[in-house]
Amino acid sequence: MTSITTDKTYTFEDYLKYDDGTDNHYELVNGQLEIMNPPTIRHLLIADFIRDTLKAEITRMNSPWLCLKEAGVRTSPRKSRLMDVCVVSREKVVELLDESAVFQTPPLLVVEVVSPESVNRDYRYKRTEYAAAEIQEYWIVDPILNKISILRLDEGLYEETVLTDNQQIVSQVFPELRLNIGDIFAAGNIFTSPENPPQS
Repeated sequence: MTSITTDKTYTFEDYLKYDDGTDNHYELVNGQLEIMNPPTIRHLLIADFIRDTLKAEITRMNSPWLCLKEAGVRTSPRKSRLMDVCVVSREKVVELLDESAVFQTPPLLVVEVVSPESVNRDYRYKRTEYAAAEIQEYWIVDPILNKISILRLDEGLYEETVLTDNQQIVSQVFPELRLNIGDIFAAGNIFTSPENPPQS
């Protein structure tokens, strides 16, 4: 991750309007813009699989929610983070329909997929900020260590459950979800994912 250093400190309102004419994606951290490196293909495949799975479950439940990729969330007066996947109420989406996709109220669920350059950000900084923002459930999907941390907010702090191998996700937001850890990580390998079986 490369920090964009300028003499200017950006407000949250500046951040919402910021446009440097490129396709770069930025987070706002203590008033400074930080550019996000493009994700790996494995990262994108896993995030897509999780989003598709959660969208299907939302449809099955007939819930008034939406599952989005790469939306933002304000975590403090001068901080805003980009989320790999989030679940939010349809009502909140309608409120922002023609505005920057940065939510100022906590999503129901946030999922971050760990990349080599995002380890500290996902495990340390976002964990602290998402708890302070009162995001009730946060998944850290780590294809580097082949584990998933399910964090649930309890009295302002996250209680952590670490899942490995072929364990099932246990979600408070999606209590009937049937999602296997192995299937999530298989989605990041085009040679083993169900949609792309190996060629004989």
